[in-house]
Amino acid sequence: MLPAELDRRLAAIDAEMRSLRQDFHSFPELAFEERRTAARVADLLEGWGIETHREIAGTGVIGVIRRGSGNRNIALRADMDALPIAEETGLSYASRNAGKMHACGHDGHTTTLLAAARVLAEAGEFDGTLTLIFQPAEEDISGARRMVEEKVLDRFGCDQVYAIHNLPGLPFGEFALREGAIMAASDAAAITVFGKGGHGAEPHNAVDPVVAAASIVMALQTLVARSMPPHSGAVVTVGSFHAGTASNVIPATATMDLSIRSYTETDRAALERLVRRIARDQAASYGARAEVSFGHGYPSVVNTADETDLARRAATAVVGPAGIRELPKPLGFSEDFAFLLQQRPGAYVLVGAGDEAERAPLHNPCYDFNDDLIARGAAYWVRLAETALATPLGAAALTRVSGH
Repeated sequence: MLPAELDRRLAAIDAEMRSLRQDFHSFPELAFEERRTAARVADLLEGWGIETHREIAGTGVIGVIRRGSGNRNIALRADMDALPIAEETGLSYASRNAGKMHACGHDGHTTTLLAAARVLAEAGEFDGTLTLIFQPAEEDISGARRMVEEKVLDRFGCDQVYAIHNLPGLPFGEFALREGAIMAASDAAAITVFGKGGHGAEPHNAVDPVVAAASIVMALQTLVARSMPPHSGAVVTVGSFHAGTASNVIPATATMDLSIRSYTETDRAALERLVRRIARDQAASYGARAEVSFGHGYPSVVNTADETDLARRAATAVVGPAGIRELPKPLGFSEDFAFLLQQRPGAYVLVGAGDEAERAPLHNPCYDFNDDLIARGAAYWVRLAETALATPLGAAALTRVSGH
């Protein structure tokens, strides 16, 4: 599709898409509760003549668009769920569901993919199959993992997977990407230290779990600095620490909760092993005992080389070389799209929502998706689809725009 034609089609539906995004924003739904959102998505896809599948991995929706005789199949994914946050934006379309809001832009991601779906269904120039994934439950680690468990990519024959995410703080409309790890793996650990309770006046007759647990906290601060390679970028944070109920009572137990971030499966396994060892040995040195419960969360989001290059070329066709930012290192955020990238090659790309002075950060009660990004993101999806499943006309158009 030629640039002028793509711009014309996106401009023609811009007001409708903005209204749709704000409607999604008004009715946020948490993980696996996205019934209203999913119904609207499915109804729109069907209305545009797109093959539609409902109740995928619970409350997900998949649309399928086919052109020509090509046997390639790429998947484009948007997340739909909201967060358990009380909104403080004061917007006319603010959340009507108390204690829930779209504080991460999934309302915008869903709308952006819908806008692209409409344009691609009406006038897309590609040869093959597009699988449009509207995924539930990104925020609680379950949505993409459930899709993997239910073999959704296999069922729909997807060869590659792609996703985008808005990023406040990155200049508006810029695309940021990198080959390899772009986001962190995120795990959690709960440590319980068992001592022997007693009177605060007679600590020698007790085994103080507070002292043992405090020693564990301090020892964990050396874990990354002294036990991991300097380039690992791992992070271990003790986010909570609880013990006792009175100043003159030595409690029997102390507990703490850890957040653990890393970028490779090797480092991820090493961190679990080291956390367990530190907890066990530090507690034992005080005559106490530690139990560690480890929760495996998101893997690292790892972009594959060829697919990252394809995403770069598609983004360049939209914003030109000056609008592309190569990230020198991965971000500390996590994303369950990582589970899909463990199954198929693909790329996860960030698009700038505006400077920090203009946009509230993600997961903030004052956050709102920048509606100007709908057309920019949809243009990227169209270019990506037509690049990955190129017809001669689509390849020629991309060459003219990007200069490659």
